[in-house]
Amino acid sequence: MSIDVKFFASLREHVGTDSVTIDAGRVRTIHDCWQLATQSADLPDNTLCAINMQYAKLDAAVEDGAEVAFFPPVTGG
Repeated sequence: MSIDVKFFASLREHVGTDSVTIDAGRVRTIHDCWQLATQSADLPDNTLCAINMQYAKLDAAVEDGAEVAFFPPVTGG
């Protein structure tokens, strides 16, 4: 039972890795994934989240085998 957690762009630098695998038995929401994967590091404002490549909110449920991704807001001009 596991969840793959990925960090992109500046968040990868913020947490010091591009990915980790965490125990699904200890997770209910995306926010739980962040807490467990980063040892409770501060979550930067406006962080975007996704479950299996679909945008989701921090309180969205996460199931065993999911891929959860965190990335900073996309900007452009």
